[in-house]
Amino acid sequence: MSSWVEEKLHQDFRSRLKATKILHDSQSDFHRITIFENSIFGRTLALDEIIQTSEVDEYTYHEMLVHVPVFAHGAVHSVLIVGGGDGGALEELFKHRNIETVTMVEIDGQVVELSQKWLGGICGQAFSDPRLKLVIGNGVDFVAKDEEFYDLVIIDSTDPIGPGEALFSSKFYRNCRRRMAPGGVLVAQSGVPFLQSDGLRESYSFLRESFVSVSCYITHVPTYVGGLMCLVWASDDETLTNVSVSTLSARYRAASVNTRQYGPEVHKAAFVLPPYIQELLV
Repeated sequence: MSSWVEEKLHQDFRSRLKATKILHDSQSDFHRITIFENSIFGRTLALDEIIQTSEVDEYTYHEMLVHVPVFAHGAVHSVLIVGGGDGGALEELFKHRNIETVTMVEIDGQVVELSQKWLGGICGQAFSDPRLKLVIGNGVDFVAKDEEFYDLVIIDSTDPIGPGEALFSSKFYRNCRRRMAPGGVLVAQSGVPFLQSDGLRESYSFLRESFVSVSCYITHVPTYVGGLMCLVWASDDETLTNVSVSTLSARYRAASVNTRQYGPEVHKAAFVLPPYIQELLV
């Protein structure tokens, strides 16, 4: 028997996906975790009834989250992911042979376990890669105490409610800055600005307190309803948002990475923001 998973993230707005089959539904210490099948999006993960990812459209998010900073930087060897328990970002990172270590800090170990069991179409074998150091714990505490340095920091978090709220704070971003190698990049999901303008504006403002170069770039994720999605970008290297298409193309060819959303021209165009988003960053 089919049922509907209704997302109630936004005030005065609801969206629903039909679950043709519920594969898993349980309450962890941090989230209600629901994994279900949908005839359009395939296997889909919801946390606290908020859609996180689906195996059919995940590439539109994870490819842009990962490959934009990796190809812009050009020499990423060490990466820190905070969140990302579905393993989609990991799977994209491990396509890059030059990446030597990835430390993932995920607060909810059950999300990792269940993603490996049910969402292999998203994470593949990424959790078995020997380059991974998996830490089940609080990302805010980890970043505050960690002593390693990273070329790339990815904040692959839930929305700024519940366990994910602290990952959108000024203090957290300052601590991330302390853990970044010279010329490093931080990227973080910042929601759909048409419906979450305050979140983008606040993240952008907080990042400007700690970084020289702060911007955002866009992608479109079909299951994240409400228009374009923004990924905020922060670095102390102001040149990295303006790498030429020819340089990006050379790096892309050398990496031999297969992508469906990312491409050098798409990368360049992603930093061209429509006016309604530009207005939020003034």
